[in-house]
Amino acid sequence: MRIGFVTQWYPPEPAFVSGELARELAARGHEVRVLTTFPNYPGGRIYPGHRQRWNDTSGDGGLTVRRVPVYPSHDSSAVGRVANFLSFAATSSLASVRHLADVDAVYVYHPPATAFAAAALTRLLRRTPIVLHVQDMWPESVTASDMSPTGRVGRVVDRTLAATMRGLYRGAAAIAVIAPSMAELVVARGADPDRVRVVLNWTDERLFRPAPVLETARAALGHRGRCTVMFAGNIGPFQRIETAVRAAAAVGDRIDLVLVGSGTEEEHARRLATQLGADNVRFLGRRAPEQMAELYAAADYQLVCLRDLPGLRGTVPSKLQAALACGRPVIVSAGGDAARLVEATRVGLTCPPEDPAALAARFAEAAVLSPATRAELGRRAQEVYQDRMSLRVGADQIEDMLTKSAVPTRSGGNW
Repeated sequence: MRIGFVTQWYPPEPAFVSGELARELAARGHEVRVLTTFPNYPGGRIYPGHRQRWNDTSGDGGLTVRRVPVYPSHDSSAVGRVANFLSFAATSSLASVRHLADVDAVYVYHPPATAFAAAALTRLLRRTPIVLHVQDMWPESVTASDMSPTGRVGRVVDRTLAATMRGLYRGAAAIAVIAPSMAELVVARGADPDRVRVVLNWTDERLFRPAPVLETARAALGHRGRCTVMFAGNIGPFQRIETAVRAAAAVGDRIDLVLVGSGTEEEHARRLATQLGADNVRFLGRRAPEQMAELYAAADYQLVCLRDLPGLRGTVPSKLQAALACGRPVIVSAGGDAARLVEATRVGLTCPPEDPAALAARFAEAAVLSPATRAELGRRAQEVYQDRMSLRVGADQIEDMLTKSAVPTRSGGNW
């Protein structure tokens, strides 16, 4: 099958979902034509070794990648981000006329919603069916961010994005979503329920895998014999790491909380830890992806922490898959699907989001669990990942959706 593949984020950017899926589909014998832009995320600058130009195509077996110019911007400027999204919509649409000319179906990685433009043009010109892979609920993930305007302009943005998404859902031959609650939201906003399927995300399996416990990794975490809980990832407005800092301060020397990563809320979290006298909270900053499996192995638990927002209840954050793939038990301070998944599979402990007292109680409970119990949680974590979240399982489902959508008699969607 000839598969068009439209995504604004693609390797060497940290875009393992789209990148691994494209490679896996090509490895299965499909001809995959990726339409993306020049790498510039997350810094908003074109990566060294890349120069923006119009004709930039590279191939590797059944995988061809066409890159188109874009206005690079990933700062807090709403104007810059909008220009970034719209420029990709324009240049990818122009390039799609040839690059996606005779594909059997088009896969679109969302967000941003503007990535749908090239696929929509292909459908308009050739009736090519589209499979939409929804990773974030728009408009919520936009209007809840710092880049969203407020007041009357904000309300207009919200209504415009909501109407746009309803149109995208109706126009897709099939829709993959990453959590059950997200499927309910997509259907409530106009998608045909027969076209919607839950496909849990995978992680970068080359980086996140079970690893031995090394003394060098324990030293890097500052391990001092206590139960060690590690948070890895973005420290931003959606994570509300303040909750974890307050919880760690409340339990004192029963646990150590180690934060690996950075983000816009890091300085606030550092100040809060100092104010609370939480000497059991440590900040390691960013670490190379190649080091993460060993750091995961050196910690006793991985922490997943999210704000209490409606749009976040229908998501399963990528750090959960990474932890389970490494065979590590988790502590989840979140609502909705992430918590329900952990509770149903018995791979860790959960508590409501943005509740420091509840999270402190879970920290204290985690600290007294026996080594045998922790090992069993870890064994089950890896098993759950392989059976329900792995690249193999996810690619099977996306491949099936593309194949069914591309059948001539079903193109347009009744399957």
